[in-house]
Amino acid sequence: MAVLVTAVTALALVSGVVTTLSTGALRSGVRVLLDLLTAAGLLRLAGEPGWNGLAGAVAIIALRQLLGAALGGAPPWSGRQSSARCADDDHHLPLASTRKTGKAGG
Repeated sequence: MAVLVTAVTALALVSGVVTTLSTGALRSGVRVLLDLLTAAGLLRLAGEPGWNGLAGAVAIIALRQLLGAALGGAPPWSGRQSSARCADDDHHLPLASTRKTGKAGG
C-alpha cells in the first residue's frame, strides 16, 4: 500500500505541473495537485488506519479547502483595464443620454 501512496503522490506532482504548464493557469494546476494529494492521503489512511494517517488526511483536506478558497476568488486585476472600444451600433447612445424613447439610429 505504501508503494501505491508514493506513486499517487508522485503522479499528483507531475499532473499538477503538467496542468499548469499546458493550461497556463496556476489555479488549475494547484487544484489538480491538491485533489490527487487528498486521494493519496485517503489511500494512506485506508492502508494504515491510525491517528497519524488521520491527522495527515485532515491536514491535506484542510490545506485543500484553504487554498481552494484563496484561489477561488477573482484576482484584483481581473477588471477591465482600458475603456471599451466603440462599436458600430453605438447610435442608440444619444437616446439614452437624453432619456428619450424612439427608434435608435434614425
